[in-house]
Amino acid sequence: MVGFLGLALGLLVVAQAVALLRQVSAQQFMGKLMVTVVMRELGPLLTAFLLAARAGTAIVADLGAMQISGKLSRMEKIGTHTMQELVTPRLRALAAAAFCLTVYLIFVSLASGYLVAFLQNVPLRLDAYCGQLADAMHWLDFVLVGLKAALFGGVIAVVSCYHGLEQLLRIEEFSTAATRAVVESLAVCVLLDAVFLVGYLVR
Repeated sequence: MVGFLGLALGLLVVAQAVALLRQVSAQQFMGKLMVTVVMRELGPLLTAFLLAARAGTAIVADLGAMQISGKLSRMEKIGTHTMQELVTPRLRALAAAAFCLTVYLIFVSLASGYLVAFLQNVPLRLDAYCGQLADAMHWLDFVLVGLKAALFGGVIAVVSCYHGLEQLLRIEEFSTAATRAVVESLAVCVLLDAVFLVGYLVR
């Protein structure tokens, strides 16, 4: 799914960009456009959307089922720390997954972007495209994208665990709790993305 999203993102962004840049004879800005739109913004956000919808809902359902089965109460009776045993591993796993999937999605998007440009007969050689990407990238881009992706994953994990552990859920309440977790996770991710925008502006 991440690969498909990356492919679709590259196709859509470049298809629109080619039409626009051709009008002003500015194909030399193709790489900069891809870095700005895909790497800095849409790549991490789309990955977060996918993780929230897939992994976030699974966490809510898993923790809710543990509550219904009484597993959580048994863990508490033997002195197990819920935060340490249930939340922390999920937070680490989602942060790492978000980072890796974001890198993969960005790579696929940038590669498919050049493929679209090539198929549309844009006079842009592969080495020139790679040069544009390299020139548009800054060391701070790698730091902020990696940090942003990991934070998005952590936020999704924390919010999902909260809704899974917040109260004893009935089976019919799973969908409502999962929906709240997804919506709140994405809202926080968008707010964090706005904060990271400041980092790009002041670099």
